[in-house]
Amino acid sequence: MTREILIVATALALALGGTPLARRLAHQFGVLDQPNARKVHAKPTPLLGGIAIYSAFMLALLFLGDRFYVNQVVGIFVGASFVSFLGLVDDSRGLHPLIKLGGQIVAALILVLSGVYADIFPGNGLDILLTVLWVVGITNAMNLLDNMDGLSGGLAAIAAAFFLVLAGLSRQYLVGALAAALLGACLLYTSPSPRDRTRSRMPSSA
Repeated sequence: MTREILIVATALALALGGTPLARRLAHQFGVLDQPNARKVHAKPTPLLGGIAIYSAFMLALLFLGDRFYVNQVVGIFVGASFVSFLGLVDDSRGLHPLIKLGGQIVAALILVLSGVYADIFPGNGLDILLTVLWVVGITNAMNLLDNMDGLSGGLAAIAAAFFLVLAGLSRQYLVGALAAALLGACLLYTSPSPRDRTRSRMPSSA
């Protein structure tokens, strides 16, 4: 678990360093979450925290991930990058819900084409359908939870911590590295800060 602990620490350090930059960019380009009846914050809040999370996650894996697994995570990286880009565009300009849904489906299909999908049913048809529904469902579940500072980041960190433990017990080193990077990247966003905050709009929330 030494490598996983190092990945957690590296991702956390990268998120700490990237968050002030993301906050400045959000203010500079006006990517702010405006208060309304559904939100708990009372003043415009920067929305680019997800970029800091995404960057910390990716860089920690690139620096410390096992190169043996690179081919297996290309699809995950490409799909995550695509959905993160959609989320960035949605935060800055706004996207029609059908466009966001289509983008999420495309990202799920990228995973499938790279060989990352469920393996439960005979044949591949139902497995592929389940994978697409799962990815799109989790993406939108995280998006709908994103109405309170720290909520999405906190839940992602808790889930990643459990995945990390389970991966260590079952010796699934690839899953362990992914979970460690996500845990470290999200730890900074697990609770509201009294200072000028940066919303943890998750990379998955297109």
